[in-house]
Amino acid sequence: MVSLTLAQKGTPLPYVAGALAEYANETKPNSYSVQWQEGASLKGKDKAANAVLIDNGQEFVGSRAAEAFILSALPTPVETAQWIGFAQERLGGAVAFKDLELAFSELDQHLQMRSYASGYAVSVADAALWGALRASAIFQRNLKIAGQQVLGPALTRWYAHISAQPFVERLVAAAANAQTAAKLSGAKVTTDQGSFDLGLEGVEDGKVVTRFPPEPSGYLHIGHAKAALLNEYFARSHNGKLIVRFDDTNPNKEKAEFEESITEDLRLLGIHGDVVTHTSDHFQTIYEYALKMINKGLAYADDTPHETMKEERMNGIASQRRDQSVEENLQRFELMRQGTEEGLTWCLRAKMSVDNPNKAMRDPVIFRCNLTPHHRTGTLWKIYPTYDFCCPIVDSIEGVTHALRSMEYRDRNPQYEWFFPALELRPVAIKDFSRMNFVYTLLSKRKLQWFVDSGIVGGWDDPRFPTVRGIRRRGMTIDALRQYVLMQGASQKNMLLEWDKIWALNKKIIDPVAPRHTALLKKELVPVTVVGGPDVPFTKDQPRHKKNPELGTKQTVFSSLVFVDQADAASFAHNEEVTLMDWGNAIVQDIVRTGDVVTALTVQLHLEGDVKATKKKITWLGQDPDVHPVEALLVDYDYLITKKKIEENDSIEDILTPVSEFADTAIVDANVGLLAKGAIIQLERRGYYIVDKEAAQSELGLVTLINIPDGKAASTASKHKEDPNATKIKSGKGNSWDKPSAKAKAVHPDAALSLPEPKDTCNMYESKHMYGDVAVGKPKDITSMYETHKYY
Repeated sequence: MVSLTLAQKGTPLPYVAGALAEYANETKPNSYSVQWQEGASLKGKDKAANAVLIDNGQEFVGSRAAEAFILSALPTPVETAQWIGFAQERLGGAVAFKDLELAFSELDQHLQMRSYASGYAVSVADAALWGALRASAIFQRNLKIAGQQVLGPALTRWYAHISAQPFVERLVAAAANAQTAAKLSGAKVTTDQGSFDLGLEGVEDGKVVTRFPPEPSGYLHIGHAKAALLNEYFARSHNGKLIVRFDDTNPNKEKAEFEESITEDLRLLGIHGDVVTHTSDHFQTIYEYALKMINKGLAYADDTPHETMKEERMNGIASQRRDQSVEENLQRFELMRQGTEEGLTWCLRAKMSVDNPNKAMRDPVIFRCNLTPHHRTGTLWKIYPTYDFCCPIVDSIEGVTHALRSMEYRDRNPQYEWFFPALELRPVAIKDFSRMNFVYTLLSKRKLQWFVDSGIVGGWDDPRFPTVRGIRRRGMTIDALRQYVLMQGASQKNMLLEWDKIWALNKKIIDPVAPRHTALLKKELVPVTVVGGPDVPFTKDQPRHKKNPELGTKQTVFSSLVFVDQADAASFAHNEEVTLMDWGNAIVQDIVRTGDVVTALTVQLHLEGDVKATKKKITWLGQDPDVHPVEALLVDYDYLITKKKIEENDSIEDILTPVSEFADTAIVDANVGLLAKGAIIQLERRGYYIVDKEAAQSELGLVTLINIPDGKAASTASKHKEDPNATKIKSGKGNSWDKPSAKAKAVHPDAALSLPEPKDTCNMYESKHMYGDVAVGKPKDITSMYETHKYY
């Protein structure tokens, strides 16, 4: 992989080189490792060194040199090459203001009838032009202050569109995260921010090497993210190197798909290993070190039954095989290597201690037989080293200087250090930090796998999961995740964290850029006749975000027939003056009810009324034959478990949340139907949402919007309420976590209505209940979404 380092304060800012490299990563993943570094120069006082690209030891200094290298490997047709030249010469460097204005105008004219600079899809020309404009202080200032009035509508539209491309978002996020890390490293520590001081010994600038060794047996979760980010932080802060090493020593659990997902999640986090390795790269070397230990009398083969071995280790009893001869141990280790029937009954143990008070030191197993084919080495090996054995060996031979890992390994640190003199290896300094544990959250892969196997969740990217993919699907931004982890620092103090702060941080990031839209619950929707409304419906362009004109406009329908929520209509009184948001005031003239349900309203427009004087500001949707509201599914979630902190012997039956997924059907303004998957919006008076599925991607043909917690108590509290009459199933250790749940057939909340079943439904709609099935107290200031009791 080619390494590209960019100076955060370089002149010019090296966004062109960065955008080209990330674009290249789109066409051929992992071509470039892109990272930002604090400072104006990467080479002392050499101002030209705003970027450094390294390929197989050859260095290319300066953004132009880096750009030339990257472009040499990308296809550049004539028109594309012309626009790349335009970006470099007309938009970059020391260009006079008048010349820049002319260049902006030419580009705006060119893009009038085009979505892309060259061709019919994003090309390298778009990457180069975007990079030049992102680096231009004049363009950025005009974009912020005047927008399309100065730069032109086509140029601003194109710039916003390219800014939303994944390769650009990765580059911008990496730059923002590097800037945050730089600030935090020099900032005063607050109560919300942990210390970065781990007391690392033997630190030499430029020579620090850290490693992040995930096992490819599951998806990256928020706890892994902390380990990855801290290892990257310490490597970068000392101008060192980060190794991403896949610890692939258990073929029973590991899959290539997990490795690919971890690689992708690390890229999204802005983490790029300078080197990517596998423990399996070193299997032969590790095997030879095992032979060395046997020959030195430091390891022995053992066929003691598992339960007996466990009992002997607990009670400090030596194995009967501990004093076998070297020859016997070599012979039996060879049988293990061959995977013979007898060899399968043996394991290899390190001869550390029989009765050390630290039980991790009591002759741990270092090699086991396993006939399962390995996803990289196939059937070459029949024996595999344990993590505790291979980790110090590979750390030493790969040049790691500081092994940073979470405190769950603290008891095994002496074991890690024992191997260095035993195997005559260069020692590695080891430091630990606290895990990032959250309330109502499981981080154990085994327990998360239980939820997947039981069908309670839809997969490892389920929005209720603490995986990177799960919380991203819930609406967490990568920027918020990185900032939050860096705020925690490298503290060694174990804490059980609430979710409120990370979601509140996320809100600060999305609020300025989340377009505002309208949604009304479909159930018992109320038609409203607007006296004084337009005779013919019409549409009007209004800002998508009143405080951020750069987000453009949306179409709003004005008509004499509109719809409002049942909850709002039920709160109205005769002659009450209310405000129809983004229209004006209206006076309630007539309310038609059937029982307690409002079935129709009549209001009189009173546009001269003072909107500040009304207590109720109401969302509404108009009707136009040409601009139809869109049907949507509004989805919200609870935690998967009902207990803040899970204990080892907790039974799943006792802590499983009975209902953790809720949905309401709604109608939303037509603009929502144009949003792409992953878009984040705010539904007025309801909260923030992320587009999980476009209508065409949904089995029900509905736009699926997932609620994003905003950090307030109502959004992060457990929604589950205990049934006082429920009988709890008590079970001690050895509970049902290892047994997939037999998923009971759910009774549909609308079964009594005898509605036809949809033809194609996914698990989510077949098995989950609604709020109506659980006794839920109504919290204050909660959106009306939670008052609905039935499922679509």
